[in-house]
Amino acid sequence: MVRDITLGQFMPGRSMIHRLDARSKILLLIAYIAFIFVARNYMALLLITLSSMLVVLLTKVKFTLYLKSMKVILFVVILTGLLNIFYGTGNVLWEWWVIKITDTGLHNAIFVTIRIATLVLISSVLTFTTSPSDLTDALEKLMKPLAFFHVKVHEIAMMMTIALRFIPVLLEETDKIMNAQKARGADMESGGMMKRVKALIPVLIPLFVSSFRRANDLAMAMECRCYNGGKGRTRMKQLHFSLTDLWAGLFSLAVFTGVVLCNFYF
Repeated sequence: MVRDITLGQFMPGRSMIHRLDARSKILLLIAYIAFIFVARNYMALLLITLSSMLVVLLTKVKFTLYLKSMKVILFVVILTGLLNIFYGTGNVLWEWWVIKITDTGLHNAIFVTIRIATLVLISSVLTFTTSPSDLTDALEKLMKPLAFFHVKVHEIAMMMTIALRFIPVLLEETDKIMNAQKARGADMESGGMMKRVKALIPVLIPLFVSSFRRANDLAMAMECRCYNGGKGRTRMKQLHFSLTDLWAGLFSLAVFTGVVLCNFYF
């Protein structure tokens, strides 16, 4: 289960999506999130889904990695869909005692399920195709206007990126600790819920100790390199918009126009 979590992992590549400016990818991700919730009918939702699948194919990242990212939230998607089925007014399709399924509830369940799945899919594109350093620079550039209000933009971007980068490291550490505990005879997969929770205690304690040790080592390494925030810092790799970013923006604009037209005509 731990190995199936792909959040925060970067997959190097030379695809068109990899070559996009990190700022463009963040802005386009925000735009796609808006598109997902603007869609009001099945045609608009289908357009969003197909365009998202096209972007996934253009990344040239193994589709199994996207399936792993979906597998982690599968329970949440199913639970949210089931809750929406039994909520809503409209024509009753099935009824038993106090439980009833209406056409509105079924419609809401389908929409919520597809929206969450598409949201996770398109969000994975950003982390799979953007290195942590590029992500830090892009976040800092986009939040630069906040510096006028004395917001520590560089420090916030650095913390967000370090947190994202540490997710795969902590997951790998968790997997190692669990395998070590199993080798010592620990049973973490049988019994009831309370027994499984208690079995995780020997995993959580060394994980917390390891996390604090890694954080301390990272802080010491940054201090040894005379890190003092973003003031006066330069960058070896500069971010530049290219023609590919322009085409990506035009593609997103076409998708947004299609969603609006679908909402209007269907």
